[in-house]
Amino acid sequence: MEQCRAPLLVMIPPPIIYAATFAAGMVVDRVIPWRQDWMRSELVQWLGWAFIIAGLLLGPGSAGFFALRRTTLNPAGLPARLVTNGPFALSRNPMYVGVTMIYLGPALVLGKIWPLVLVVLPWAITNWVVIPFEEARLRNIFGENYVDYCRRVRRWV
Repeated sequence: MEQCRAPLLVMIPPPIIYAATFAAGMVVDRVIPWRQDWMRSELVQWLGWAFIIAGLLLGPGSAGFFALRRTTLNPAGLPARLVTNGPFALSRNPMYVGVTMIYLGPALVLGKIWPLVLVVLPWAITNWVVIPFEEARLRNIFGENYVDYCRRVRRWV
């Protein structure tokens, strides 16, 4: 498989898709404000900060694992190694779990419903377009080692 054969939504980095969707949610919030009392609670704000911190540790930390092992971070790129330890022993996609948490955190901290509602869009693109493309490529490159890894470790959490 060549890089140019990747679908367009695979070639756009998932953090960009998440950021664009979050921005769209903020625009929708300005046009159609939707306020919920539960979003103003201190507990929701603390949960948002916890998501931000955990997401920042998990997402960039997992990316660092890839960098240390000298394999690509680009979903459309060719992986040099199958990384299965560290955060990848708990989730096959800890970077995507991290970016999802980073997305959810500010929505909770800011008390914005629309970004929360719209999180399904980047998640769906990641889950049904990006990850299947990556999984097919990994299966082709690493064969039974990757299949065994998939049996042991869940896609998300």
